[in-house]
Amino acid sequence: MSEESKQYTYPGAAIDVVWDGGLCIHVGECTRARGALFQSGRQPWCDPDSAEVERVAAVVERCPTGALSYTRADGAAEATPAANSIVVANNGPLYARGELQIEGAPPDSPGLNTRAALCRCGLSANKPFCDNSHESAGFRDHGAIGDTGEPLPAHGGPLVLRPRPNGPLLIEGNVTLISAAGLPTWSGTRVALCRCGESANKPFCDGSHALVGFTTD
Repeated sequence: MSEESKQYTYPGAAIDVVWDGGLCIHVGECTRARGALFQSGRQPWCDPDSAEVERVAAVVERCPTGALSYTRADGAAEATPAANSIVVANNGPLYARGELQIEGAPPDSPGLNTRAALCRCGLSANKPFCDNSHESAGFRDHGAIGDTGEPLPAHGGPLVLRPRPNGPLLIEGNVTLISAAGLPTWSGTRVALCRCGESANKPFCDGSHALVGFTTD
């Protein structure tokens, strides 16, 4: 593991699990899974041989940040989701899932091809990814969307996410925005989402980043 990637590999006979500490925000889908696959305080924390391969893969794929990924001995890979979606979390990040193409994403983090947690409070030290800064900063937005967009021609396909320098997150491709209440609310093929934390029309950008001097450095 390099200090830059913060990646650890937990080898197993049939499947290796990779954890990228630089992407993890400790949502806890892994450690709350039943069984002995992940156990906090144990060394090693992950034991891929403690469960069947399909179960290991299923638990890893529930990680919403892309911090967990796997390599199977049989060559099977994580399936690309059939639909692209972004959940606007209550007082938290944007959880993207789909056929993701994130501009500037680390090439050695394969979990980001399907799953990512993206900062929308403006304070992450790991932009465009969330690092839980919203918690200490007291960021408040309850994840309402308030618009419906337009019907989609399809639900899958490449979803390109381009974090603009000192600006919003530009998204191109078929996507549905899901409110924090779990309601698929907005759909479309092109949208700019706020990542400075100051928009009066969250989750959409309203140009506030220019007024508040938002920087991404």
